[in-house]
Amino acid sequence: MRPSRLHRHLLATTLPVALLMASGGQTAMAETLIGQGMNAYGMPGAIDTPTAELLDDGTLGGSVGYSDYSRRNTLVFQAMPRLTASLRYSRLEGLDDNRGYVWDRSFDMRFRLLNEDPEGWRPAVSVGLQDFMGTGIFSAEYLVATKTLSPRLRASLGVGWGRLGGEFRPPTDPGEGGKLNYEDWFTGQARPFGSITWQATDQLRLVAEYSTDPYAIEVGEGQEAPDSKINLGANYRFGENYEIGVYTIGGNSFGAQFSVALNPRQAPFPSGLEKAAAPVRPRPAPSADPEGWSGVWASDPTAHPAIQTALGDALRGEGQLLESMALSADRAEVRIRNNRYIQHAEAIGRTARLMTRALPPSVETFVITTSADGLPTSSVTLRRSDVERLENSEAGQIANAALLTDADPRPAGLIQTPGLFPRLQWSLRPYLSTSLFDPDQPFRYEIGGQVSAKYEIMPGLVLSGSIKQRAFGTIKQDAPGSMTVDEYEAQTADVNENGVPRVRSDSRMYSGNKKPNIPELTLNWYAKPTDTVYTRVTVGLLERAYGGVSAEALWKPVNSPLALGAEINRVRKRDFEDAFGFRDYEVTTGHVSAYYEFGGGFVGQVDVGQYLAGDRGATVTLTREFANGWRVGAYATKTDMSEEDFGEGSFDKGITISLPLAWGTGQPSMQRVGGDLRSLSRDGGSRLKVDGRLYDNVRESHSGKLYEGWGKFWR
Repeated sequence: MRPSRLHRHLLATTLPVALLMASGGQTAMAETLIGQGMNAYGMPGAIDTPTAELLDDGTLGGSVGYSDYSRRNTLVFQAMPRLTASLRYSRLEGLDDNRGYVWDRSFDMRFRLLNEDPEGWRPAVSVGLQDFMGTGIFSAEYLVATKTLSPRLRASLGVGWGRLGGEFRPPTDPGEGGKLNYEDWFTGQARPFGSITWQATDQLRLVAEYSTDPYAIEVGEGQEAPDSKINLGANYRFGENYEIGVYTIGGNSFGAQFSVALNPRQAPFPSGLEKAAAPVRPRPAPSADPEGWSGVWASDPTAHPAIQTALGDALRGEGQLLESMALSADRAEVRIRNNRYIQHAEAIGRTARLMTRALPPSVETFVITTSADGLPTSSVTLRRSDVERLENSEAGQIANAALLTDADPRPAGLIQTPGLFPRLQWSLRPYLSTSLFDPDQPFRYEIGGQVSAKYEIMPGLVLSGSIKQRAFGTIKQDAPGSMTVDEYEAQTADVNENGVPRVRSDSRMYSGNKKPNIPELTLNWYAKPTDTVYTRVTVGLLERAYGGVSAEALWKPVNSPLALGAEINRVRKRDFEDAFGFRDYEVTTGHVSAYYEFGGGFVGQVDVGQYLAGDRGATVTLTREFANGWRVGAYATKTDMSEEDFGEGSFDKGITISLPLAWGTGQPSMQRVGGDLRSLSRDGGSRLKVDGRLYDNVRESHSGKLYEGWGKFWR
């Protein structure tokens, strides 16, 4: 019987809320049942059918699969201990009369309802939504239970709707996709599915499953339907993170898949490869250095410069920059810039140890102030005697002894390190730009060289820019089936057929240029008018497509999980080829923002305002961060632009990934790799890209992030 509209509405509204609420609970759970591999949909499972298995919490994985029926590329993330989510991009043949194939984007979500009782009869139980926000080509829902029968044998049994119930639902028109298809959830016929997994060896896993998926949309001219509902597969794991699998669907269709799963808590170099810090130097007895203990040295005018020079040299060897210093007989404050360690606690710990070696014994109070782009962001106050006493204890003890406060923007007595400013830094390195999800060519790339420079005129006043030169690649201005550059230039205005300004949908016009280009050239002024308020003003070529003025203010107390910000920009669209030329389109855009650290590594952000195309609305972002610097998040933007004007996808949404380079190399570094993954590049909900936005820079040394990495204090 088909559920009523009320029933479907309740499922659509209460299920996601229940998942989020349950995942945050503190209920005691049995040991998590860990999935040993990915199915053909890129989720923990058998071959085509799901299981109740999970990945290790925080695992980020991917799979690339090919079969007679389709190609599937999936990114999967264990977002919470009970919640698994994935983004898939699949190619299916014969669904488009023009191309002969179609590329389809789909999202999956699975939630663990019950954990397995390893000593009793209770299995692990999960509920899942497959392709719940897309065209619905792979649309299905399921409830599945998995039980470990022996150390090497597991069995799963479930009931499914949609494709898992043997029923293919007509796909949504791509122009209307990208929305929750909740009216179809748990509707139509329901049928059972099941699987058995045998871990034949530590590396080899054999799978057999029963599936009623008819592959109705994939079976076309020259393609056979599955002869059987039994699918068989074999998977071989090598190393800790990689797996290759082969399988057959119904005995007459074959496929293969490669999977990788990375756990943020299992770095290739867990302890890092950086050299050990200098040990704490205990102070001599007062009788051994009466002058040093008395503090009379502080009256010597040569003492402060000599100590500051020696400490600055020592900090430079640790990747720190000593910007300024205040020194008295019993107190020393240093303002440092961390240029090396992803966890600021490690930089603070190494600085404290060097201070015990450079300062006379009468100095008991250490104040270590962290600076970002010339902005003092936080101050950690330590007693020297605590540093000496707790050097060989666990980091929690020194954390309890430390005092974290808002940094004073204008402290008395600070003396700037001589010769530090103006300061020029530059680099020459290769670059790789990518373009994803184009239906004609899902992966495009461009490789070239980039020169970047940063000139700090004084603390807080920075001139920066870069020049890129393309070498080769497949990203081109003239794309098949689209307007050429000349045709685009011949238009009277940069708008689409619905009158929407082309603020991002013409991004390819800025790529593929063989001449050198200037992605950005800006003058930035950072200031801190009060203890808890930070400001930024940026002028110039803000990004590859826009130039103008951007101003921002942020309120962020050092020990508060809440931050509030506001930004306003007046920008004009840049010329496609002339580095200093502009087009006619001009717009004012800006947002008010709220940021909140929920604990457990979760950070939420809400931005409300006007976007580049003049549409107004809000963006909601949820990011999960790990102590080692991993960041994985998702965002969605809804504005007053109609779904028809927005086009395929209905509204802007995507995934953000940022991984620290140090995690993979073991060498300390502040550099990161990653970016945004969005299914489509549309004009609605598009924001300006400005380097140096305040929140991420400021909060790195505030309580949430600082204490998250405090275990590195004694590294």
